[in-house]
Amino acid sequence: MQFSESWLRTLVNPSLSTDELAHRLTMAGLEVEEADPVAPDFSGVVVARIETAEPHPNADKLRVCTVDAGTGSLLQIVCGAPNAAAGIKVPLAMVGAKLPGGMNIGVAKMRGVESSGMLCSARELGLSQDHAGLMILPDDARVGMNIREALDLDDTLFTLKLTPNRADCLSILGVAREVAALTGCTLNTPSVAPIQPTLTEIVPVKVVAPDLCGRFAGRVVRGVNARAQTPAWMIKCLERAGQRSVTALVDISNYVMLLLGRPTHVFDIDRMPEKAMEVRWARQGESLKLLNEQVIELDETMGVICSAGIPESLAGIMGGASAAVSLDTTSIYVEGAFWWPEAIAGRARRLKLNSEASHRFERGVDFENIPEHLDLITQLILDICGGQAGPIDDQLINLPARQPVTMRLSRCCRILGVQITSDEAARIFTLLGLEYTIQGDNFVVIPPTYRFDIRIEEDLIEEIARIVGFENIPAVPPIAPATMRLDPETTRSAHTLRSEMSLLGYQEVINFSFVEEPWEHEMAGNPDPIRLLNPIASQLAVMRSTLMPGLVANIRYNANRKQNRVRVFELGRVFSRDAAVADGPLTVAGVNQPQYLAGAAWGPVADDQWGIASRNVDFYDVKHDVETLFASSAADLKFVKDTHPALHPGQSARILLDSKPIGWIGTLHPKWVQAQEFSSAPVMFEVTVEALQSVPMPLVQELSRQPVVQRDMAVWVAADMPVGVLLDTIHATIARHPELSVVRDVRLFDVWRDKSADANPDAVKEKSLAFRFWLQDTEVTLDDARVDACLLQVRTALETTHQARQR
Repeated sequence: MQFSESWLRTLVNPSLSTDELAHRLTMAGLEVEEADPVAPDFSGVVVARIETAEPHPNADKLRVCTVDAGTGSLLQIVCGAPNAAAGIKVPLAMVGAKLPGGMNIGVAKMRGVESSGMLCSARELGLSQDHAGLMILPDDARVGMNIREALDLDDTLFTLKLTPNRADCLSILGVAREVAALTGCTLNTPSVAPIQPTLTEIVPVKVVAPDLCGRFAGRVVRGVNARAQTPAWMIKCLERAGQRSVTALVDISNYVMLLLGRPTHVFDIDRMPEKAMEVRWARQGESLKLLNEQVIELDETMGVICSAGIPESLAGIMGGASAAVSLDTTSIYVEGAFWWPEAIAGRARRLKLNSEASHRFERGVDFENIPEHLDLITQLILDICGGQAGPIDDQLINLPARQPVTMRLSRCCRILGVQITSDEAARIFTLLGLEYTIQGDNFVVIPPTYRFDIRIEEDLIEEIARIVGFENIPAVPPIAPATMRLDPETTRSAHTLRSEMSLLGYQEVINFSFVEEPWEHEMAGNPDPIRLLNPIASQLAVMRSTLMPGLVANIRYNANRKQNRVRVFELGRVFSRDAAVADGPLTVAGVNQPQYLAGAAWGPVADDQWGIASRNVDFYDVKHDVETLFASSAADLKFVKDTHPALHPGQSARILLDSKPIGWIGTLHPKWVQAQEFSSAPVMFEVTVEALQSVPMPLVQELSRQPVVQRDMAVWVAADMPVGVLLDTIHATIARHPELSVVRDVRLFDVWRDKSADANPDAVKEKSLAFRFWLQDTEVTLDDARVDACLLQVRTALETTHQARQR
């Protein structure tokens, strides 16, 4: 919220400097995000009146002006502004003046004519970007007066960064209440005497939605002059609050909203279909053209104000164009209402509207002083636009109950860590305008109608802390017994997993948990993703059930920026529906939120260099990274051919640990490679964090002094025989026979196929697999006979189980 310090000081004027006032507000929870001067630093500029403006004898576009600057004699100024004319008042930079940007004004000759100063535009004074001509000053500006004093330029613009719960401070009055409570100064609440109606006319209003509108009030004003000029003081207040002047009626409505926090709306009665209104929920199929010319489709979740059954205004958000006031308006209906926050919240955002009214109503607006506020806006209309006012029609339909909130003084002292006496707490509540009664050690407070943020005991304790001052609460370190916590050796933390991925050359990314719906349908194969009720963007409408699409988007982002090698990973949660379970008479489906670790590699295996031949990363490079992550339990890790919607059907596998599925690995599906315009296919994997976190307890084993024996074995098997099946058989055989415990490791190191056999359709399709065995005994040196016997048992098992034969 933005406003000027001078406007605030009209309601409460503490003896604090600008910086001190900003600090007090910030420390009370109303953070002053910016405190900028209204105008840049300049001097020597006064109000002047142009007496004559004659053409320059030597230049077509210049004028020679005689100017009265209040010095007792006329000055000659050469000016090139097109609007320079006799009789207007403008800013004059006198000789010796210093303007923004370091410009110094002196006597100069322009095309042979002497000029003693400079007539200024708004941009030359740093007040705006307008440089089409001279800045025209009000007729009542005193000639010779310093321009900073005449325009009140020695002012400061405060910009508050309010938290969503402090809707009561979305007005000058609300901030002034806080300043008065913080400083003890007198608060000058804006008020007017009740308007005595001179008309008897009332517009009948029927409220049929009590859950939408809790109170509705309005009055008729006829004979207004909508072409009346908005007073300069009001325009100044509006502009310094970030609002532009529109017309007098609109400006008055905006002024009251900023002053009191009361959004109102002004209808042109003569443009309404009938002189009656109805407040209800919209119906499917209805539409409304708003003040900003946007046509919106309405539904049952939006409130409307109707006339003759036709929506004329979007309740609490924005008025309609059909009954909007114009310069020709003469009869108006001024409306002020209390709209339930729940009925307004989220509607403007869904419609992509930026509405000051909805910003306030969805947080809660005072529902007590609506008639008084209507009297104030009516008085301003009568003073500026003239006219005659009718009586206020005030309907109380369904107002919020102000439930008492109890604060235990002992608990307040315990939470804040300072001693607060009963008298001090009573003084603070009085300063804040909170009605209370004391019941023993307890304060029972009735929240004011403008404070929707006071609901529980902690809210009252916060109020005490704000007025005492957070900086006055001593910083005392907590005293507690310190106990060393040991990290379990059988569990890896998420931080450890991130570190290990970084060591493998991957860089961490963090993506949104909400993704595009087509990703879930097409890349995750999820026909029923979890939808968001209120997405931050229309395309990010569902929760992700896999991390892989996000990594594809990360690679695309980097590829678009000429990166030719990308290795990224993400550790985060995915979301899927649990199976529905019975909960009494209801069937409830929860949400499963496991953590996954996913990685993707694209481009060359290594950065280009002379010592390594360049090649793109492939399935086995990433498979090796996964095996490295599971190094301590790699023997129980299996990769079983399977298909996934996001992966190449011939280059994808399901990852199993102890025969349980824990994730996927594979090359990106060709259709996604083509859609993303990748030069090569990324290789990705995704596994559950739970499977990675559990590691076996490290075992201490004696190092053998005996030499390691290395032997190779090559066998012929069917061409479609998976290598993993053979390795499973080898490991099972070693586990069953104690005498084979000397086999320390087995690895595949060669695969060979007879190409001539592949070309012959009648030939038996076989492949040769070569395995390397490492054997070692801890006690004695292995002789050839024992080694051969071990390999014979392994070969026999392969021959028996898989019809393998020795090559």
